Amino acid sequence: MNKEWIYSETVKKNFFNPRNILLREPKPGEFDAEGMVGNPACGDVMKMWFKIDPKTQRIKKLKWRTFGCASAIASTSMFSQMVAGKGGMKLEDALKITPNDIMKRLGGLPSYKIHCSVLADQAFKMAAENYRKKRKTES
Repeated sequence: MNKEWIYSETVKKNFFNPRNILLREPKPGEFDAEGMVGNPACGDVMKMWFKIDPKTQRIKKLKWRTFGCASAIASTSMFSQMVAGKGGMKLEDALKITPNDIMKRLGGLPSYKIHCSVLADQAFKMAAENYRKKRKTES
């Protein structure tokens, strides 16, 4: 059995010390939106929440939780840093992030694990759709 670590140091760092993970249930009103996706092929399930600053319209907080492999955890940790770091991105800009962008920031993933980087992207898109629906009903 090959015991060599096949992931980049960035993947390793984000897997063993994931950023912006939420291990508890969110408090009512803590977030503006949530989204959940699952990938039956590998068993990964991901839930994501975000809060938008009403003044700047930037994502000031993004949290997530997943039942998944090292690639899914590292990819979502990286995605959360890309979206909520450095003052946060505007929703429309964050929606432009692709799974390939996440993989580049991670230093790559094995080809058979690429689908894991899609989970963060899909969960975020579901949360954005949830946010837009809520805003329409509030107007």
